[in-house]
Amino acid sequence: MKSSTGLHFIALDHVRALAIFMVIVWHFSHSGTGFPIPFEGAPLVFPFAVLDEGHTGVALFMTLSGYLFSKLLDGKQIRFGAFLWNRGLRLLPLLTVVVIVSGLTGLGAGAWVPYLKSIAKGVVLPSLPQGGWSITVEFHFYLLLPFLLRILRRSRAVSIALVLALIAVRTAVYLYLGEVQDVAYLTIVGHSDQFLMGMLAFQCRHLLTGKHLLVLTIFLLFCLFFLWFDLRGGYYHLPSYPSTHPVWIVLPTIEALFYSMAIGWYDNSFVHGQSRLSRFIARIGEYSYSIYLLHGFVVFAAARLIHQWVGISNFYQATFWSLVFLVAMMPLAAVSHRFVEAPFLKFRKPYLTAEQPQAQAGSFQAPGPEAPRASY
Repeated sequence: MKSSTGLHFIALDHVRALAIFMVIVWHFSHSGTGFPIPFEGAPLVFPFAVLDEGHTGVALFMTLSGYLFSKLLDGKQIRFGAFLWNRGLRLLPLLTVVVIVSGLTGLGAGAWVPYLKSIAKGVVLPSLPQGGWSITVEFHFYLLLPFLLRILRRSRAVSIALVLALIAVRTAVYLYLGEVQDVAYLTIVGHSDQFLMGMLAFQCRHLLTGKHLLVLTIFLLFCLFFLWFDLRGGYYHLPSYPSTHPVWIVLPTIEALFYSMAIGWYDNSFVHGQSRLSRFIARIGEYSYSIYLLHGFVVFAAARLIHQWVGISNFYQATFWSLVFLVAMMPLAAVSHRFVEAPFLKFRKPYLTAEQPQAQAGSFQAPGPEAPRASY
């Protein structure tokens, strides 16, 4: 979807499509109970271990958000109020529908009060249903965005120091609680690494352009790491949930390092054409928000039905059927996009301006060259 700036980047829609596919494979293959594919073991073809731990697709979404907003806001001034208004119009209508439908389909009459309390807590805590917890994290990122942009403008070294500080915070939580998995995966404390390193990847994109061998090497190392992680028990069995393993202190940073490099490399190293396949993958990325929030209503039932009809005996079959399920979600996502999301976008406000930072209250300037002398 074009942003309110009028810009659209097909390469980043490709990345969104990959991220939603990773999440779909995770849920379709394992549900929350290891059905139809048990959590134990790992794919024999080791790069598939990343898909077998497809929850990491959320980290890819977060890193992409950091990269995208750094790209959109590079060197420009932003009216922060209008920016938040636009992000609310983009995300809240469908999230509201999902919250209502989740309540109507899953609650008895006496459960509405606790449910509404959990929704209210979702402004701060990861309590929103159907993956809505990640939207809470995303909004926390938007609130931090002026601060992060100022850090990037002043010094990339300070940005790296902030990543190290986040690792130190997770270490402190681990030492205090004996585990840090929920904090690392479900809150801004874990995902800040990914937003920030995504932003850094755009700022350092010239260092990634054309570095095919470097990115391939990092990719293989990343896959080997997730093979180890998968074999040791993965998300739920390392050794239990929540995990007491210290790897969760650095897992968000490892994800951020690879995904930020991969996004910067893919976005800047190729000419992304308009073939039918490219446009179809981009359309999946365009609809990824609808797919992400809506697939939880049907993905587990779909996995059970396909397992009953044709049998799913290994991870590779589950991956194939996950792809079929993703494509089958497209009509529903198109309806959601057209009738729930798109109608609100006409109320978006311009939030980019070329005025000097002191000229308007409530605005801030992103790092980069001087903004062009025009309004957006």
